[in-house]
Amino acid sequence: MSRRTGRWAATAPAVPAVAVTYAGTVALSNCSGSVVRTPASQPNDPALVLSTGHCLETGFPAAGEVVKDRPSTRSFALLNASGSEAATLRASKISYATMTDTDLSLYQLTTTYAQIQSQYGIAALTLNDVLPARGSAIKVVSGYWKRTYTCTVDGFAYRLKEGAWTWKDSVRYTSSCNTIGGTSGSPVIDTASGEVVAVNNTGNENGGRRTDNNPCEVDESGRVTVRRGINYAQQTYTVVPCTGPGNVIDLNRPGCVLPRP
Repeated sequence: MSRRTGRWAATAPAVPAVAVTYAGTVALSNCSGSVVRTPASQPNDPALVLSTGHCLETGFPAAGEVVKDRPSTRSFALLNASGSEAATLRASKISYATMTDTDLSLYQLTTTYAQIQSQYGIAALTLNDVLPARGSAIKVVSGYWKRTYTCTVDGFAYRLKEGAWTWKDSVRYTSSCNTIGGTSGSPVIDTASGEVVAVNNTGNENGGRRTDNNPCEVDESGRVTVRRGINYAQQTYTVVPCTGPGNVIDLNRPGCVLPRP
């Protein structure tokens, strides 16, 4: 994971894929990310950038730590469809970040969705509000490397443990999504809907057990499984019920289960 700064569902039916490009993805100084909206976000809302919690400029949040509404001036290179840099976007704050139960960060930008669309012709990616299905076709799109990985959802890890951190219901990729350092924070896009279903965050690099860059899976009975060379993401549907009017992250909203400070 440190090098990467750098529930069961039904099997999905075959659905024609939509075109997935780099449009809306961003490159951070050490990671990847994307400009995202919820289904209820409005054009004049301040835009959000999704990445991982371990990609914060302040370093990894501790186990149990939640960052909320912390000022930030971090910059993001916005990419167009071909992967060329279209603009530099800037944060006003870290709206939310944690590495507890999940591994994600949400930055609020100084620009709105309408401004980004008008000035650069680039639309935000939409966060899906349901769990991805096992067997669904996905692409992991890295703005940092300008590289796309194609695979399917192999399954879900009841608990994924790495170092001091534990993540719930992590998405496990099939082996062709062999993501590398710098791909952390990449949006995981369902190719049937074109929507973001997860954020890429880690993988087991050399067969270690629960060490840095070597997460292990733990099932409901406590059985541990190590899958060398397999990579993972954290589901993002949980962000949607926690996002209120104006793209405000409100952890007290009905249905919000993200960890609280």
